[in-house]
Amino acid sequence: MSDKKMRRYAWIALIVAIALGVWGEVSRVLARSELVKQNTDAAIPTVTTTTAEPSAAGEELVLPGTVQAFIEAPVYARTNGYLKTWYTDIGSRVTKGQLLAEIETPEVDQQLTQAQADLATARANESLSKSTNARWQGLLATQSVSKQDADEKAGDAAAKTAAAESAAANVARLRDLESFKRVVAPFTGVITARNTDVGALINAGQSSGTELFRIADTHKLRIYVRVPEPFAGLTQPGLEAALHFTGHADRTFSAKIVRTSNSLDPALRTLQVELQLDNADAELFPGAYAEVHFKLPANAQTLRLPANTVLFRSAGLQVATLDSQKRVKLKSIVQGRDFGTSIEVLSGLEPHETVVVNPPDSIADGVQVRIAVPDAANPTANGKTG
Repeated sequence: MSDKKMRRYAWIALIVAIALGVWGEVSRVLARSELVKQNTDAAIPTVTTTTAEPSAAGEELVLPGTVQAFIEAPVYARTNGYLKTWYTDIGSRVTKGQLLAEIETPEVDQQLTQAQADLATARANESLSKSTNARWQGLLATQSVSKQDADEKAGDAAAKTAAAESAAANVARLRDLESFKRVVAPFTGVITARNTDVGALINAGQSSGTELFRIADTHKLRIYVRVPEPFAGLTQPGLEAALHFTGHADRTFSAKIVRTSNSLDPALRTLQVELQLDNADAELFPGAYAEVHFKLPANAQTLRLPANTVLFRSAGLQVATLDSQKRVKLKSIVQGRDFGTSIEVLSGLEPHETVVVNPPDSIADGVQVRIAVPDAANPTANGKTG
């Protein structure tokens, strides 16, 4: 082989070696760049997002209600004795003033007899003292007696008159007690309880005695509902509600709020509201459980967000929003009502802003993020939710 061919082959081998070296170095540089790019991409957090949407046309608030009679009162005895007889039992409809029971009161009867005798004695003494005073006043006119003696007779007559009036008042008191032997209905209604029977010992008053009857006026019902503080400002008199009762599953009853307590319970942070429902047909019973559905008015100035978008920071409640470059911007918000899975935002956000769902505690302003691609089978699983 000639030297010329040898030199040609040497140059070819050198060129190939140089090409292989260059190709290897380029491959290493490209691999390194790709690795750096992959590490950089891996460092960018992937997030799911949602948007701040205006509140719906109106929220439905469902709360338990307590049903009570329009008027309900226990009936106690006003005098002591034994129950002689009763005329009404549970379920009986009574009118105002109707006789419910009679009480036998031998002690009060004897006291009245004695008081009447005392009154007769006082009246006799009063009559005698008045006639004596009249005679002495006549004698005083002729100066037959001293003025001192005449004044004493006049004072005695006045004292005897006062004693007679006291005795008359005592008789009137005992006659009132005698009238309490008749237990009558204080208003028209239905007897819901009878807690006594013939021969039972009766003690007067609420503290020492048990109630004889319980009476309720059910022509109209009161429904009391405790509204949580976030909704208290929206539940005003006149607001309509739909009522559902277990015993009437196929019917919906309508009622309105007639008044509120205008004060929150300091322990429960709730507002007591009262609704009234006509019950002229006696379809519903006091003590029933009512499911009360309020249709609250909408507030166009508020937004709704999922509850899992909120960050609890020292600066208060915040959410992580994204700008057009997909960079994080933390914004402080003012929360309104809490709906459980979502919250009401009163201020701090604009409608349709992009907000990060389940933001990590380490998220900060300016962080670049990547939005997760929605799953075709379940587009709301890890993508943008509304």
